Amino acid sequence: MRLKGKVAIVTGAAHGMGESEAVIFAREGASVIVADVDADGQKVAANITGAGGKAQFVKLDVASEADWEAAIKATVAAYGRLDVLVNNAGLGGTAPVVEMTDEQWDSVLNVTLTGTFRCTRAALRHMLPRGSGAIVNNASVIGWRAQEGQAHYAAAKAGVMALTRCSALEAAKSGVRVNAVAPSIAMHEHLAKVTTDELLATLAGQEAFGRAAEPWEVANVIVFLASDYASYLVGEVVSVSSQHP
Repeated sequence: MRLKGKVAIVTGAAHGMGESEAVIFAREGASVIVADVDADGQKVAANITGAGGKAQFVKLDVASEADWEAAIKATVAAYGRLDVLVNNAGLGGTAPVVEMTDEQWDSVLNVTLTGTFRCTRAALRHMLPRGSGAIVNNASVIGWRAQEGQAHYAAAKAGVMALTRCSALEAAKSGVRVNAVAPSIAMHEHLAKVTTDELLATLAGQEAFGRAAEPWEVANVIVFLASDYASYLVGEVVSVSSQHP
């Protein structure tokens, strides 16, 4: 119950990593807003409440400022405040730079980086006047390491890391913490749909444990960063990876 009494929004929570984060947040005592453009988020919220947790679904397109204003209002109306934001929503893809279209570049950057910026801005507008709150961004080790075909995604995740550090310095003055996790590879159904078995096997084989992380292993680190146990961590990007050079 490390998040008992906290109110949290988890974006991209209809599937994969976001779903695992929402479920574990609820188990840790948080009231969770399951936020996603995909209506399947309703099932996630229903499963949480069915298990005795507290959750509501809010349809949210992270590329929409209007959606974010509505999401914050819905959260405050339901629970009175917002304590935690987890920026999980992101978009990937594979294309070499020489073949990458402007549309491919823009779509990944708009959701993965600019979407995280919009989410952070909206949450800070609520948290800063209250003088408390925590934001955890989902970055990636690919923001540090090179991988063929991932220039747009790597640039977006490196941007998320920089956004985390800069916004953290600004928010700390008001008692709000901003940090990030940087997973290497976490196996979930959504990833398996958009990545070849060969590439997944290669990436997993590069890990020290010889396997991909389970979503809950990443979610546990996010819980720590969102909790009061991480009260002195500011602007950190925590690697969740067993891979070493």
